[in-house]
Amino acid sequence: MKTIKPRALRPGDKIGIIAPASNIQRELLEAGAVRLRQMGYEPVYSPGIADRDLYFAGPLERRVRELEEMLGRDDIAALICVRGGYGSNYLLEKINFEKFARYPKAIVGYSDNTSLLTAITDRSGLVTFHGPMVTKDFASPDGVELTSWSNAMSGAPTWNIPTAGVEVLREGSAQGRLYGGCLSLLVASLGTPYEIQTDGTILFMEDIAGKPYQIDRMLMQLRLAGKLENVKGFVFGEMVDCIQPGGQDYTLQQVILRLLEQYNVPIIYGLKSGHVFRSNITLPIGVQAELKAQGPVPELRVLEPSTIASTKGVEQIFRSALNQ
Repeated sequence: MKTIKPRALRPGDKIGIIAPASNIQRELLEAGAVRLRQMGYEPVYSPGIADRDLYFAGPLERRVRELEEMLGRDDIAALICVRGGYGSNYLLEKINFEKFARYPKAIVGYSDNTSLLTAITDRSGLVTFHGPMVTKDFASPDGVELTSWSNAMSGAPTWNIPTAGVEVLREGSAQGRLYGGCLSLLVASLGTPYEIQTDGTILFMEDIAGKPYQIDRMLMQLRLAGKLENVKGFVFGEMVDCIQPGGQDYTLQQVILRLLEQYNVPIIYGLKSGHVFRSNITLPIGVQAELKAQGPVPELRVLEPSTIASTKGVEQIFRSALNQ
């Protein structure tokens, strides 16, 4: 499928905040909106964004309508998920994926929103972004890793994803399409019409509060489903709180290496995107990247722009010149 890239963001752009999953705390929404304004954007959200229906951000109809209306608005430049939780998978049967190719905009989120982002990229070709959300990251003083955000959203031609503190579990180098998200949501797609497409990818996986045997089980399910056979390289997140309570004598890194032993590809561990303690890195999903897992600090490099510069301003200048 042809890769489609959203427009690069500019100062003053309107950012649509959407809640496709769990309900929110309005004070955290407001705190995140303040940070977006400080960064030069104009946050916009629907009147019903704080609605509640069980553990969802209002009824399904409200969440679908919010997404489609924000996507179709000409004055909205990008969409950022307000939080994760649960519920994005309900939208998959209701939305028209062709609209994401028709109205290509940067769509940002992680956690439960992995199911939405991977389906959008797989079904429309649109580059999406595994990155900071409003009430978790933008609402925190040090919640957003600004260098990756700027490079991803400005259309930098090539750039290095920050890898300070990332471990090399297996050396090697690889090129492929950067892809992935929250591990439990990637696994949940199996056997559905929205099953993840991992061939030829540098596969990023992260999660929170999963015991090592549970991470093993999810990776094993991906392996048995054939989703790891043609992966070019593996990138694991911080894996926050993914430890076994008590006196375990093994690490999650050892568990991962054991399960992925048969794949002769590079593996790194500890990339700070998604569920992280601070400084959430923005990863463009669907672009070509290069992984070099050699030496003490690995290199993960984006090889192409993830957004494209708009020609709207140039066109306006030409029109003004012609009218004079």
